[in-house]
Amino acid sequence: MSRDPHPILNPETRGLTEGPFSREEVRLANRNSGLLLEALRYDLTPFGLHYLLIHFDVPYASSADGWTLEISGMVENPLRLKLDDLKRYPQRTLRVTLECAGNGRAAIAPRAQSQPWHLEAVGTAEWTGTPLKTVLEQAGVNAYARDLVFYGKDRGFSGGIEHHYGRSLTPEQASAEDVLLAWAMNGAPLLPQHGFPLRLIVPGWYGMASVKWLDRIEVIDGPFDGFQQTGTYLYRKGEHDPGVPITMMRPRSLMIPPGIPDAYSRRRLVECGEIELFGRAWSGAGLPIKSVEVAVDGHWQLARLEPEAGQYAWRGWRFTWEARPGEHELMCRARDACGETQPLEQRFDYEGFGNNAVQRIDVTVR
Repeated sequence: MSRDPHPILNPETRGLTEGPFSREEVRLANRNSGLLLEALRYDLTPFGLHYLLIHFDVPYASSADGWTLEISGMVENPLRLKLDDLKRYPQRTLRVTLECAGNGRAAIAPRAQSQPWHLEAVGTAEWTGTPLKTVLEQAGVNAYARDLVFYGKDRGFSGGIEHHYGRSLTPEQASAEDVLLAWAMNGAPLLPQHGFPLRLIVPGWYGMASVKWLDRIEVIDGPFDGFQQTGTYLYRKGEHDPGVPITMMRPRSLMIPPGIPDAYSRRRLVECGEIELFGRAWSGAGLPIKSVEVAVDGHWQLARLEPEAGQYAWRGWRFTWEARPGEHELMCRARDACGETQPLEQRFDYEGFGNNAVQRIDVTVR
């Protein structure tokens, strides 16, 4: 008698769909919270409004006292560091915008069945910690090392493979001045869902690189082939495409939807007259935003940029709209210092990654 495949060890391929959201997608959406777009007003995203993507379960740590970070493998001086040990190193605080690589997945058709983000998977915080480079210098990374693997305490299954969440950086990437071993967010200890008591922050990269609940760094002599590095977080055009690794964030601009919403559809109602639109724009690799444009019914005009808030932080912008009665579509798009501009249409990716198409908001003006 044949047996059904094991639903975890031999999961069915989810593939692509254009249908309604599945029960599993709704469950994921209830676990992983996103930014409320009206919270773009805050320069620093409040704790409970910063986006969260949690792959497995939140590991329990009753206190930071018993937490240990182990650095092993191809190093001259293996280290076991308590949080108090890390705090004796020089400290830095950086304002960093983090965005999920799957932000915008829900708008791709056909879409991958995964966390169904619309536009809300982003947030900006001030992260305080020890520069990773300083600790690696003490450990003495071997000259022949190929990758540094960062493991979180969270463990589960993806693609039928049981593993701790793990991501890697090359020695050069890991030694960048601004990569942090962070223990504080907006001046307070990390919350459990944000990686308490210790996490990695890799500014400019999509959020998958900033490993939460960090307890182990292993230096290895070959490329890391863990699932989160080679089985996902790849730009792919089809199921059998080997893919290109995802690294830096693409430019994006978001605006606060104007007026008042319908509670279910979120469609906006705006009063006739002068309306100030406000939003934020950001890009990856520490690239500054050079311009933001706003379109009303397809006619593009430049917005006014606010002062920069930090190399890795989003930048505010404003635009005055003379709202006239009728039905209108608002859009916004950003351009970074390398000249990359948001596309008007969704770019297809097999797993729904890297979608930075322009935001579109339908508005009724009365």
